[in-house]
Amino acid sequence: MEKIVEQLEKEGFFQHNGYSVVEISKEKVVLKAELTKKSMNPYGIAHGGFIFGLGDTAMGILVKMNGEKAVTLNANIDYLRPGIGNYIIATAELVKNGKTICVVKSNIYNDQEKLIATMNSNYYRN
Repeated sequence: MEKIVEQLEKEGFFQHNGYSVVEISKEKVVLKAELTKKSMNPYGIAHGGFIFGLGDTAMGILVKMNGEKAVTLNANIDYLRPGIGNYIIATAELVKNGKTICVVKSNIYNDQEKLIATMNSNYYRN
């Protein structure tokens, strides 16, 4: 697991967005992202793409932890409240870990542990 965390921290998208690993296992992945001026939209709240990127990354890592290579078939997000505070946290958990299709869900919270978005995604692996 240390090797995976080390590899993640070197990846461009992960670094660019200031993501960090809070927890990583085959059962659950938790990522954190500090909210800065660069992650905000014109209204001063976390940009929807920034929130989506964190959840998508957490889910992708979880799928990778449970197999070799996989590609996203689809992803969906529901924004529930503004992303405000000092940071946001995304948790990812497997719903179904099939032979070729994985279904994953992610919840994104603010620094007050309020749910700001929910996501789900399907991945294909060969």
